[in-house]
Amino acid sequence: MPTPSELIDEKIAGLADWRGEMLSKLRKLITQSDRGVTEEWKWGTAAWSHHGLICTGETYKKAVKLTFAKGASVPDPAGLFNSSLDGNVRRAIDFHEGDKPDAEALKALFRAAIAVNKASAS
Repeated sequence: MPTPSELIDEKIAGLADWRGEMLSKLRKLITQSDRGVTEEWKWGTAAWSHHGLICTGETYKKAVKLTFAKGASVPDPAGLFNSSLDGNVRRAIDFHEGDKPDAEALKALFRAAIAVNKASAS
């Protein structure tokens, strides 16, 4: 049985266009943001956790979407959230072809999401 990391590798390899490259970049930023981040495979998609679910990484025809499980509670000073803004719990970021993710702002957002998870786990 493949590990979650192997399933994510397969997903990325199966995307023979900009989406695979984008998901790979985002994966690297998530795992670099904190040593405690673990990779998971949930609901047929890539997911990352630390003291609870941080986000999932879904791919669509025209976007790679990071959906933050508790995004509505996560401070976003850089204004990265651009999707699912009306929900009470989740928030998302849609990345499109040609987008250049802000590595430092994203890492800060991942760390903020981990802090929210830690606080609610206490």
